Amino acid sequence: MTGGGAAAVRRRGTRPVGGGKASPGGRKPCARPGSRLRVKAVPSGANVDGPSRGHKHFLHIDDWSGDELREVLRRAQEVKSNIKAGDRSFQPFKGKSMSMIFTKQSMRTRVSFETGFHLLGGHAVYLAPDDISIGKREATKDVARVLCRYNDILMARLYGHDDLIELAEHSAVPVVNGLTDYNHPCQIMADALTMIEECGSFEGKKLVYVGDGNNMVHSWLRIAAALPFEFVCVCPEGYDPDPETVKHAQDAGLSSITIARDPMEAVKGADVIYSDVWASMGQKEEALERERAFQGYQVNDAMMAQAGPNTKFMHCLPAERGREVTNSVMESENSIVFPQAENRMHAQNAIMLHCLGC
Repeated sequence: MTGGGAAAVRRRGTRPVGGGKASPGGRKPCARPGSRLRVKAVPSGANVDGPSRGHKHFLHIDDWSGDELREVLRRAQEVKSNIKAGDRSFQPFKGKSMSMIFTKQSMRTRVSFETGFHLLGGHAVYLAPDDISIGKREATKDVARVLCRYNDILMARLYGHDDLIELAEHSAVPVVNGLTDYNHPCQIMADALTMIEECGSFEGKKLVYVGDGNNMVHSWLRIAAALPFEFVCVCPEGYDPDPETVKHAQDAGLSSITIARDPMEAVKGADVIYSDVWASMGQKEEALERERAFQGYQVNDAMMAQAGPNTKFMHCLPAERGREVTNSVMESENSIVFPQAENRMHAQNAIMLHCLGC
């Protein structure tokens, strides 16, 4: 079934844009009352003023043009090559600092940002969930206005997307989206970089996402509005991605967008099969229900064989081996999961370089 109007509103386990209470229809508002974002709106960085110090925020992939994204990916390859060669002479972040705000646990996001910023000469400060309790102990807008006086750039890994938007609205320095319940743009830039390296290109390739129509799917849809490729999200009924985001990607007219139900049919001819956990943080109480709903959606040897001998497997990690993906697929020659994880650092370095205008 193709996307847009064909994609049903999700019933269970929905991951809405905002962090407020659900509306009677089961969806949550995109942002807090009084925000420039409205219920059912697709959030856009165009609604947020650019930072007065720095270059721009990185909140959603398609806030940046296709040409900008191509340049960032090219820069990521260049800077990665230097780092891998042991060249530490490129120090554009020397004398700069970054605060990293976390409300969600992390391994890859913290280590990749902190290490990458350090390798390019900067100093990163980790702020754990209990250090700030953003929006509870202290108003989000106050956090933004304090930290931007100390730092040159902020990174936030949060639950509520509305908190990210509020940070950016009140920050005089660039804000980078390290993940929200709505999207995860840094991960997708790392994935695009990995596909360029492992598949020869990103644009024009067929990527089939198998699983929950979650924030990762929203991120793929957002890049599909900026760069052309074929994207298929195959998920059970009731676990579709946000229909407005599907329509947003469709209306851009660049990429082929499909929402499908039959994974064995959908993966035929795929360049990449992509998976994520069936129950993310904040959804573990739904794990048994989700495991029943996703029967038949496990990426296994049979599914990879159906796709073709050259199909690559990707996963944003952490993986629950034996659920959404088998151990044999994770460890197969076609798995590019760990180069993908490494590329988080290199893609994010290039994103921060662009944000700071370096």
